[in-house]
Amino acid sequence: MQPVDAMRTRLMAADAAGLQLAVHAIGDAGISQILDIYADIGRSNGDRDRRLRIEHAQHIAPRDFDRFASLKVIASVQPYHAIDDGRWAEKRIGAERIKTTYAFRTLLDRGVRLALGTDWNVAPLNPMLTLYAATTRATLDGLHPDGWVPEQKITVQEALSAYTAGSAFAEFQEGQKGTLARGMLADLVILSDDILAIPPARIKDVSVLTTIVGGRVVHQRQP
Repeated sequence: MQPVDAMRTRLMAADAAGLQLAVHAIGDAGISQILDIYADIGRSNGDRDRRLRIEHAQHIAPRDFDRFASLKVIASVQPYHAIDDGRWAEKRIGAERIKTTYAFRTLLDRGVRLALGTDWNVAPLNPMLTLYAATTRATLDGLHPDGWVPEQKITVQEALSAYTAGSAFAEFQEGQKGTLARGMLADLVILSDDILAIPPARIKDVSVLTTIVGGRVVHQRQP
């Protein structure tokens, strides 16, 4: 969308000004180019806690997983796209590339921090669908009930942590939110089911009974 050299110049200056960088990149070439720029920024502007992010981080080249980890780049991912795009993506990018697309398991195993989100309004806002997609990878067409590229599934606990604590860390807010602890914001929900106890396939049907923001009830549904 713009020359790589121009992106490098702008991102280098933004980082020097103290701004956090979060760049959309989909595709192995695009992701590699952004990692190259992030590496250049670290060498030029010195070491600090940047929490660099790549938004979407879809279709990663195998050689780049370790670079995510070594550069401490956060993979900000939207699992719903895996069960949506999984209906047709392999026809576009082939059987080999598909092994490392929406690669949540590989990212975690390589020590990369995940931050989960919805990508609303491109994808549904319902967070239960995000957790369902990350843990089942069951495509919307019903053709992969046991998971599309099932080796990339993550556990419910891992998905929940990435969605809450992971997303808070990604925006330097882990001291205020993302976990239930004394002194943190009292932002929480009460669900109709214990998502850590039910089969992941049922998570998509779980509903929110109560929403509390800042310690105040803002939504309540009769069970």
